[in-house]
Order: sequence, then structure tokens, then C-alpha cells
Amino acid sequence: MISQKEYKKRRDKLGKKLSKDSVGIIYSASYKTRSNDTEYPYRQNSNFYYLTGFKEDNSCLVIVKTTNTVKTILFVQAKDKTKELWHGKRLGEKVAEKIFLVDEVHAISDLESELKIFLQNAKNLYFDFSLEYSKVKLLKKHTKGLAVHQNIALLINAMRLIKSPSEIALIKKAVKITKKAHHQAMNFSKSNKYEYELQAEIEYIFKSNGAYNDAYTSVVACGNSANTLHYIENNKPLVDNELILIDAGCEYEYYASDITRSIPVSGKFTQAQKELYNMILDTELKIIKMVKPKALRSDLQKKSEELLCKGMIKLGILKGDYKELIKKQEHKKYYPHGIGHWMGIDVHDECPYKYDNGDEIPLKKGMVLTIEPGIYIDKEDKSVAKKYRGIGIRIEDDILVTKNGCENLSAGIAKTVEEIEAISSTN
Repeated sequence: MISQKEYKKRRDKLGKKLSKDSVGIIYSASYKTRSNDTEYPYRQNSNFYYLTGFKEDNSCLVIVKTTNTVKTILFVQAKDKTKELWHGKRLGEKVAEKIFLVDEVHAISDLESELKIFLQNAKNLYFDFSLEYSKVKLLKKHTKGLAVHQNIALLINAMRLIKSPSEIALIKKAVKITKKAHHQAMNFSKSNKYEYELQAEIEYIFKSNGAYNDAYTSVVACGNSANTLHYIENNKPLVDNELILIDAGCEYEYYASDITRSIPVSGKFTQAQKELYNMILDTELKIIKMVKPKALRSDLQKKSEELLCKGMIKLGILKGDYKELIKKQEHKKYYPHGIGHWMGIDVHDECPYKYDNGDEIPLKKGMVLTIEPGIYIDKEDKSVAKKYRGIGIRIEDDILVTKNGCENLSAGIAKTVEEIEAISSTN
């Protein structure tokens, strides 16, 4: 778990980044309507949670910086027996004062009146530019005289690039639970079943092991469905001799995992599936070895494209001169996405990939990213040998950059053809 001392340290660091005579405002998330008067399960705003560890809605963190001081003020919902009867217990101001290491705690109903005071001598306002209109309207009402508005989310996102030991521990816990889920999927009897049944098995493991949420909507794509990258319908039958692409990861205490495995319905890969799978796996293993401090993601991307292009030429999927194919981006037809992304509180952490001057940010110790090469061949693609058509394969792992190299946090999840078949053959 993350201590309140660590959350305070983050707030202090953010306070130092603000200009003098500034006010910084970070709101909690709001409930999202599902339909009519029902709502989706609540999920806190990632940046607000990163700075507070507070999970309640209708809250706000304000940082006031003058020439000589930095003050942090947390606004929370006041205790209200009637509202708590319907919507659950609230922490309230008195308890919040004891838990959170902030300078002041107020009721959220006092936010507007307090903002008037905070903004009297301010020259700069920092807030999240993606705020819903009602909150932006409130800020504009009291900041008409301010010439400078800055996006506080950009500062926080940059701070989130390097994970602390406690954050890494939570990611490892999420990966550990996700490992159980993927192994259950491999071992699950898939004969005469549907994709959603396999999804249910995976998400049951998440919740039964303390991961209340998935980190994103699970992809369980059998056969040609795997060639739709964001396939989430998960409603088709599992067909013998086809592969299932499973992209699923849980969220544990707000920290994500993101794992993809491609497994055979019948427990055994066909020869064509094995050829394509091993080529992609070889690429992934080589790219993971390149992950170390000072390495550039653009170099990982370039190398993955080279390896996959050469692999597809060898298998006859692409035909022609390697350099010409790369130059014309012919390989992109089958490998259209990036080699990976940052991961943390968000499965796609909104951390920057470039500095303000446009230079690429190199990998550094404590960063966590995914490595996920894939090949996708539509069943209607007659330019490719029939044996490869309708196959979509992606292999994805979660990688921690270490002092001298990297650690594959998901190395324990079966990945080779032999490992997957050994688990699948037990069902």
C-alpha cells in the first residue's frame, strides 16, 4: 500500500513546480451515467488519486503557492446521515483531518467561497483542461482577471513516469492476479463455449483475488475476431483449431496490469499457427532485451518492425525486397500499432513521451511499459497463403526498467508454445 507520507511527498513536489502566486486545482472524478438514473461503478480521477489516495467523489485538492509558502487544502463531502443512507458512508472533515497530511480540510460546499479568497492575489491558475464544463465555468467565474491558465495535468503526468517502490509492488500484485486469470483461461475447457464464458472465468479470478476492477474491457477474440484490435463484443463461439487472443489485465488498488496471450481453442497449435506465433515471440523476446536506461522507444519500435517484416518475408506473408517493403510501410498492414505504452495508475498512463522541446524521453529506472508485438491477417486477405488467414496474434508483457536493464514483471505467465500447450492439455 502507499503511505500518506508518500502522497504528501508528491503534493510537495507538485507545489515546487507551480509558479509563485499560483493556485492549483485538482478535482475528483464524477459519477458517470449509465442510463437514466443508474451509474457506472465509480472510479476516481487518476491524478487526484495519485496526489491524495482518496477514493470519494465530490472532492477537490487545492494548492496555494505564494512567494514564501505552499499550502494544501482538501475539500471533502460533509457527513450527512440521509445521503449516507442512500449512497454510503463518507469520511467527513474531522476524519479526513486525521488521515490526510494536508494543511486544511473543508467541506466541499465551501469550495466556491474559499476559491474567491485563494484567487484574490493569484497570478496563475493551474487546472486540468479536460474538466467537465460545469467545473470550468465555476473557475472562469472567479478568474476573469487572471492572464495565465496552465494545464496542471501535464505536470502530474510527468511526475507519474517514474514509479516508486510501493507503486511497483502494487503493479506486481496486479500482474500476479492476472497470471492466475490467464492460466485459468488456458486450462478452461473451451469446447462448445462462447468468448463471454471465457471472459467470465478471467474476471471471476480478478474479483475473487481482491482486484475489484479490470484495468480495461477484456478482449477475448477467437479466430478472425482477433484482427479487430479493439474487439470487445466477446460474443462469438470458440471454434476448434482456431486461436483466441486474450488481452486482459486487472487493476489492483488503482494500479494496472496489461497482458496479452494467444492460445489454441483445442489445446494444440496448428503448424501454421505455431510458425507465426514463434516468429512474433522471437521478436518480443529480442525487444525486451533492448529495454534499459537511455534506450529510446522509437528504437524499440523500429527494431520490432524490422524483425516482424523479415519474419513475414520468411513465412511468405510479405513478398519482395526487405528495404523496399519497409520504405513503403507494407508491413504496417499486418502490424499497425506501436510496440508498447506507459502503464501505471492508468493502463495507458498519460505520461509524456517527449520533452517540451520535442526530444524523445529516454527510458529511465522506475518506468513501466508494455512490450506487445503482433500480427493480424484478415480471413479475406487472399494475398496471403490460406493457412495463415484469419489468424491474429499478439504477445504482451509488462516491463520494469531497472538500473542496468529490465525486469519482465509478467515472466511467470506461460508464453511459449510448449508452456501454453502443457497447461491447455490438462483441461
